[in-house]
Amino acid sequence: MAELRQRVECFVRTRVIPRELVLDAGGPAAVSALRELQDLARAQGLWALPMAAELGGGGLPFSVYAQLAEAEGASDHGPAALGSAPLLDVTMLARHAGSRVRERYLKPLVAGKIRTCYAMTEVDVPGTDPSLTGTRAERKADGSWRITGRKWFTSGAATADLVTVLARTSGAPGDREGLSLLLVPTGSPGFRIVRELPVLGAAGQYEIELDGVHVPGDHLIGSEGEALGIAGERLALGRTLRCLRWLGQAQRAFDLMCERAATRSGSRGPLADHQLVQQHVFDALLALRTTRPLVHEAVMLIAAGQDARTEVGLAKVAAARMLQQVTDSAIQVHGAAGLGPDTALPALFRGGRAARILDGPDELHITSVARRILRGYGPKAVTPG
Repeated sequence: MAELRQRVECFVRTRVIPRELVLDAGGPAAVSALRELQDLARAQGLWALPMAAELGGGGLPFSVYAQLAEAEGASDHGPAALGSAPLLDVTMLARHAGSRVRERYLKPLVAGKIRTCYAMTEVDVPGTDPSLTGTRAERKADGSWRITGRKWFTSGAATADLVTVLARTSGAPGDREGLSLLLVPTGSPGFRIVRELPVLGAAGQYEIELDGVHVPGDHLIGSEGEALGIAGERLALGRTLRCLRWLGQAQRAFDLMCERAATRSGSRGPLADHQLVQQHVFDALLALRTTRPLVHEAVMLIAAGQDARTEVGLAKVAAARMLQQVTDSAIQVHGAAGLGPDTALPALFRGGRAARILDGPDELHITSVARRILRGYGPKAVTPG
């Protein structure tokens, strides 16, 4: 495993990171660069490591892949270049989709021939309360579905071939029952990209519209009305994956900070000799070292199929805060150079700030975990003697 991790680290450091500016810019050049990286990952035996072997992946269980995800995620483009980006969709479809959908889409998805995205949040609807979802799906007489609604902050929608849509199939907004997930081909009539939604200047998020989009009946994921259970399962895995990748990005920022401190000198000597710089290094290292065990505790519980809600909540808040803290310290040590285009620090800091909102804001996880813990300290029922 140590040797495989070194190979992944080397690939991301020497192959992916040097192409980040091209990949960030998007367009045909980015598509070509990503394809080259993916071909190279296949040739080096690093492709789709956490995917099932029978689907064309590396067959690593999640508990093992977690040891690699941090290195892979040091660049936002690492998972896509190495073929692990669709892990959430592959896991969801393998567990909950019907046989026709699995046979039609899973192998091409693992092979990188098609792309997927996930559309859950809506304009003016709190992302923390999916019961208020307004998008509706109506079952037609022939068993197909007709979907109408609008979603936003849908990652990668412009280049996706399929989008999983959370829609109401019964009941009214506010009801926790009646929500379902449907897999929608983006080439369907009525599907439209409304606009791109840059996140603190970064591209990749989109608002989409579904205007009477027809979807085959067997493209329902799971059973009708089961969306929240499937989404919760997906979110637990997704949040933990994000935490692992944030650890990799924070380690990258930490390394940049230490290199700067060790090699930069001023009129008062090397930066590394300044106590305030040493304070930044110490605090950043402490944040990294104390966050990593929290994340891997969540990994172990998810891999074992156990309830990990508390551990995932703790890890998500800690990792998001840690990424923002470490990158902020790295920028401070770099000075003006940390604000410009010559390092990855502005992008890493932007990711750290967005991390505190992505997959549920800090406040959601804080209140959810605290309430769950406090219920265990409530008054105990007394059984008469």
